[in-house]
Amino acid sequence: MSDFTVLSQQYPDHSVITVRGEIDLHTCPQLARAAAVIPLSGKALQVDLSDVSFMDSSGLNLLLRLRRRLHAEGACLAVTGLQHQPAHLLRITETYALFAAETAAVGALMTP
Repeated sequence: MSDFTVLSQQYPDHSVITVRGEIDLHTCPQLARAAAVIPLSGKALQVDLSDVSFMDSSGLNLLLRLRRRLHAEGACLAVTGLQHQPAHLLRITETYALFAAETAAVGALMTP
């Protein structure tokens, strides 16, 4: 099993969670805890998955729940750095466009 790390960073206009390792049933709770403690208050959240080569349905479920939470709090979710397998999971579950559209919108907000 690979090492799994979650790094959270907060900026004035957005927050970033950088994930490294595989997102699965065993690692999802750590990512969920990191996301739960970030005060959003209408700020955008970027989840950087550049170093995530595998994500199962529990990771997808977490992203969907996180997106719902963010919308309820007046914030947006950007999922960036998708590698082949996580992107494929989003495509076959027909959620890729959902995250891609929001990621583009959030990216425009974070660009000076």
